[in-house]
Amino acid sequence: MLIKNNKCRQFITVLAISIIFFAPAVFAQDKKMAEFRSAKSHWTFLGGYGVTHPGFGATRTRVETVDFVLQYGYFLSEEVGKSWYRGRHEMLIEIPVRTVVNPETALITGINFLACWNFTASERIIPYVCAGGGPVYTNLDISGLGSEFNGNYQAGLGFNYFIRGNTSINLNYRLHHISNSGAAEPNEPLNSSMILLGISFFQ
Repeated sequence: MLIKNNKCRQFITVLAISIIFFAPAVFAQDKKMAEFRSAKSHWTFLGGYGVTHPGFGATRTRVETVDFVLQYGYFLSEEVGKSWYRGRHEMLIEIPVRTVVNPETALITGINFLACWNFTASERIIPYVCAGGGPVYTNLDISGLGSEFNGNYQAGLGFNYFIRGNTSINLNYRLHHISNSGAAEPNEPLNSSMILLGISFFQ
């Protein structure tokens, strides 16, 4: 099973229930009803879980994280294309704060720049794909990491489910890679999966 740590399972469950059941009530008085197709930007708050895959590439160490991500998205185009692939280009800027919970307590943080394509054929569910990366700092003390300063690249997919005209539930999965690109030795990469759930506000 992907999530073996009980505390991580409980955290994800509470987060999901809180967002799904309480967010619509909390923001019920928000009169700003920007439609996705005309929105210029958005703010997203995400939380989730990550785990490395020993044996995937050169990854040897199992590392588990509880993740928080502050994301800003800026739309680069109006709706283009037709049929099922109709959509909008977007640039995402993220500040991730990843707390390592296994094999020790540590921090992974940095900044991400991602390109995103949003599929807009549906009125309420907006699937998307994204990819990018950026610099990473970590004080994780494992034998395979040769540097505190590293880089990351990642790719993922997910969807926004709109609960109001300008508010959506955001769920995504990412395949994530951290390494120092040979700038230091050793250079054992951390290849991991991340599952993130949060809420987005469009304007």
